[in-house]
Amino acid sequence: MFELKPEYPYLYETHFHTYESSRCGQSAAADMVDACKAAGYTGIFVTDHHWGGNTRADRSLPWEEWVDGFCTGYYAAKKRGDEIGLDVFFGWESGFLGTEFLIYGLSPEWMKQHPELRSAIPFGNAPEIEDPMTPEKQYPLIHEAGGMVIHAHPYREEPYIPEIRLFPDYVDGVETINATHSSPVSKSHNNPEYNVRAWAYAKEHDFPVTAGSDIHSTNLFMGGMAFKRKLESSQDFINAVLNREEYILTDGVNWYDQQGNIID
Repeated sequence: MFELKPEYPYLYETHFHTYESSRCGQSAAADMVDACKAAGYTGIFVTDHHWGGNTRADRSLPWEEWVDGFCTGYYAAKKRGDEIGLDVFFGWESGFLGTEFLIYGLSPEWMKQHPELRSAIPFGNAPEIEDPMTPEKQYPLIHEAGGMVIHAHPYREEPYIPEIRLFPDYVDGVETINATHSSPVSKSHNNPEYNVRAWAYAKEHDFPVTAGSDIHSTNLFMGGMAFKRKLESSQDFINAVLNREEYILTDGVNWYDQQGNIID
């Protein structure tokens, strides 16, 4: 049985996909929220696949309608979280030709005001898009609005990722633990070396680090980040990460400090 560290009682899932909004999602958002609450999480960040990734939302819709469709999973998770006492925060996973980034700190309303986000190039192909939403273009857009960009699983190797691309000048930090890579109950992307390489990358550039499960169903991996205090908002989370507040990280098997050392 996975146990929290008593001195870090507030556990957050930072990488979470729903059936409603991610084509690869397997469980309904409300069911996943129930599972996270029962497992001991304080809160979650819903990070469904956006325009440049494996989104379920119909790309033929007008932009504002598409955003509403994209947010279906988040809205369902938030509703259930409010009912049972689990904090639910909004985020998304953007994509650029298979390279993915976790975006935190913004809102569906902000997204509706930025239709240029639909110029992201989906993985698996490279359609002709004028002025595409590249990582270099994405970073200042998110930053100017007060958001945070984290490079998700930077060393994962899969057919949908044609090559490993690193953008150290256009991210705020690195997801060094993706529990999908190392959890014994994970059924995909199983290679702990991907996390090892992510830690090395973060150390090379002195990046802040995050951890999440990349969960797609109620089969939880128990990855995430644990804090000594309760987070009040997405912006509070951003400040904690960027200021390197005291927190620990887990893949659901081991606990780690921010330098990647296992904590007994």
